[in-house]
Amino acid sequence: MTVLVTPKALANQTVRDFKMLIDGKWISGNAAPIERVAPSHGVVVSRFQAGSKADALRAIAAARKAFDTGPWPRMTASERSAILLKAADLIAARADELAYLDAIEAGKPISQVKGEIAGSVDIWRYAAALARDLHGESYNTLGDGTLGVVLREAIGVVSIITPWNFPFLIVGQKLPFALAAGCTCVVKPSELTSGSTIVLGEILQEAGVPDGVVNIVTGTGAEVGAIMTAHPDVDMVSFTGSTGVGKLTMTNAAQTLKKVSLELGGKNPQIVFPDADLDAFIDAAVFGAYFNAGECCNAGSRLILHKSIASDVVARVAALAKHVKVGDPLDPTTQVGAIITPQHFDKIAGYVAAAKSAGAEVAHGGGALDLGMGQFMAPTILSQVTPGMTVAREEVFGPVLSVLTFDTAEEAIEIANSIDYGLSAGVWSKDFDTCLTIGRRIRAGTVWMNTFMDGASELPFGGYKQSGLGRELGRHAVEDYTETKTLNMHIGSRTNWWMPRT
Repeated sequence: MTVLVTPKALANQTVRDFKMLIDGKWISGNAAPIERVAPSHGVVVSRFQAGSKADALRAIAAARKAFDTGPWPRMTASERSAILLKAADLIAARADELAYLDAIEAGKPISQVKGEIAGSVDIWRYAAALARDLHGESYNTLGDGTLGVVLREAIGVVSIITPWNFPFLIVGQKLPFALAAGCTCVVKPSELTSGSTIVLGEILQEAGVPDGVVNIVTGTGAEVGAIMTAHPDVDMVSFTGSTGVGKLTMTNAAQTLKKVSLELGGKNPQIVFPDADLDAFIDAAVFGAYFNAGECCNAGSRLILHKSIASDVVARVAALAKHVKVGDPLDPTTQVGAIITPQHFDKIAGYVAAAKSAGAEVAHGGGALDLGMGQFMAPTILSQVTPGMTVAREEVFGPVLSVLTFDTAEEAIEIANSIDYGLSAGVWSKDFDTCLTIGRRIRAGTVWMNTFMDGASELPFGGYKQSGLGRELGRHAVEDYTETKTLNMHIGSRTNWWMPRT
């Protein structure tokens, strides 16, 4: 049964007020709280503390103390692993609450978010396993007088800054691995979607994470994020967001030469050859373009189609797009929810208008949907797009699919690699020689073959070029939060360098 929640009904529910977590205590800020208006219903649903620079400084100091003198880095790996496993169980127990918060604050379909929470539980459990597998190296081959041991030590205090499009999933791609390594953290979620991350703070306290190990400061990037990326007591910054803000983050971190991990934007191509399974591809194209309303760095926002099949594919994608259900995120049958803010909606609409002016044609959608509440955009397809158009080169971050064409494989590779991003890509052909040849030449961190946007906790995720630095997930994810230290041990007597003259 479809369950619709009207703005009036939602407004009658209690608005949830959240606090910040600093050094094990839940505190309020000194400024007026940030009110989050649900993008789907247009009513206030959450209030977050407007954290200040002073709050960020207290959180950094707490994390520094917890790392330098607290028990967390000194626990055995099995002890940290047990706490992370308990956290995973508690996340699963509160999955409905977490899913509701992400759905209503971000405008995401509730069914989709429940899948993201389940995925996050798996990531926390995977990180718990990696905690016990973190190890260094030994070298017993350096001669009778030398033994070399390479240690992996937690890097220290980590600032974790997460975006609004996957509020709970993305903090789960960072925080458990940092904790598994023995680090302490300051977390700043987006000021638009902080609720689920704050609940995570409650969960971690219940799981047994000591005070000061995880601190959560809400607020804006200018007020809170800037000091988190620049402060000398922070040893590493892990940031997910736009490429522009990623560059600013890197600039701030460079002042003290911090380690930086950046997961940034994407303009991801799907290259389709005439022999592809088009039935499978059509579904993947619609999913890749409109999943999470296109507000996804991994969105398959560029179709690069062989000219012989382009017209047919565009028509079939448009036909399927008509059946995509856009609407109330709290309706379990909804597939595409609301656009995050009115300002972002205007930005997406601006890209569509500019593309039309440049000669692109709207094959489907192209504008707002009036559902009587919130801000919703129709799934949009732009055909007749050329590689030089802005809409073919920049990340729109909305439900807009750009269609380009090619004659030869070389041309397809050139189009795919011609932009500043290199996060992910897809190749579609029944000839696996074609898939592997194209896949090896695409400059992207992930290349899917005859599928799109699949993933697993074991598989690294990250991009080439301006899509970021470093990788998340995978068996080396915990190592990213460590430093290596060489212990060079001399055995027996040592030959003097200075010899007295006779």
